[in-house]
Amino acid sequence: MTELQKGPQGLRRGRGARERILTASRQLFRDQGIAGTGMDQLCATAEVSKRTLYQHFAGKDELVTECLRQFDPTVLAHVFDRVDLSPREKLLAAFDIPADNPMCPYISTAVELHDPGHPAAQYASEYKRAVAARFTVAAREAGAPDPEGLGEQLALLLDGGAARSRVLNSDAFPTAAAIAAVLIDNAIPETAGR
Repeated sequence: MTELQKGPQGLRRGRGARERILTASRQLFRDQGIAGTGMDQLCATAEVSKRTLYQHFAGKDELVTECLRQFDPTVLAHVFDRVDLSPREKLLAAFDIPADNPMCPYISTAVELHDPGHPAAQYASEYKRAVAARFTVAAREAGAPDPEGLGEQLALLLDGGAARSRVLNSDAFPTAAAIAAVLIDNAIPETAGR
């Protein structure tokens, strides 16, 4: 093997480099933030050269955006695409989040990147609108008279639970789920969407 075929510390690179880069990025961005993660550290963690990183991603902006795209590409499909749940149950199931779930990467990215025109910040905004739209569709199917209003309220509550969990280093989702149940019960007639 020639030196050109080796990565850092003489490790073979190539197959799997893109996935290693994305895995290392998700970990480092979560643990240290985007600004706190340097490209040298990212390359070392992913065990790739800078050249390899830049063969896969034009730069850090593109890498951050791709990490967000891969985090939840189908926008909560594990909840809203389930056929075993009624629409009302789907609205509540969105709040069934494990206690060890990290801070929402979309919120973290939008907060850390002060430029709303940044590609990753734009993608985070699109994702958050898509979450509210998923809540709205389920609320409409459940019979809510104002599905858009309920969808926005539930999306805001979900984001608030994620932020509070991170800031207080505690699980705020059970409380958010209890509040969601009250909102849903008040917004949707008892006989609708069951």
